Amino acid sequence: MRVLLHICCGPCAIMPVRRLLDEGCEVEGFFYNPNIHPLAEYLRRREGAAAVAEKYGLRMHWALEDGDYDTAAWLGRITASGAGLNARERCPLCWSGRLGRTFALAEREGFDAVTSSLLYSRRQRHDEIAALGRALAQKHAGAGGPLFLYRDFRPDWQRGIEVSKEWGVYRQQYCGCIFSENDRYARALQKADTALCTAGRA
Repeated sequence: MRVLLHICCGPCAIMPVRRLLDEGCEVEGFFYNPNIHPLAEYLRRREGAAAVAEKYGLRMHWALEDGDYDTAAWLGRITASGAGLNARERCPLCWSGRLGRTFALAEREGFDAVTSSLLYSRRQRHDEIAALGRALAQKHAGAGGPLFLYRDFRPDWQRGIEVSKEWGVYRQQYCGCIFSENDRYARALQKADTALCTAGRA
């Protein structure tokens, strides 16, 4: 089975690629993540994905056309929906765009199935991502498009962390978008603000 794996970052791809190869799948990767902010972070994650691909000899597809990485457009779509600060609403919009593009590429290139490294993360809403994948497969089924290959990669979470450290692959500290970065560091900001206020009263 020829499988197109949507890759969100290098560390999250390590074990899904290994599992799929062990199953005998012919795997190729696709890095399409316009949500990642800022550009320097995007480049580091893309480099991490490339490093993992090189380790496996994995053929990669890269989003390199004009507009494929456009944070203003991505933020515009998210904020126009009114979901920017609400992860329950924001994240499905982000997954839908990224996986939708993956299915379109897979159909065009004749892949048998699509899956995603998003299914590896313990921090993502696994069941919702799986449901989205099935819905997209159904949408493409009429044209003889790819299936959704569901796998729960989460049991490999710890081993993936260990291997990423062994390989020296860059490990990010937040999901990707500016909103998730703010969520990740909100406590640090609050703690710093409290310290400054306390120092100001001294």
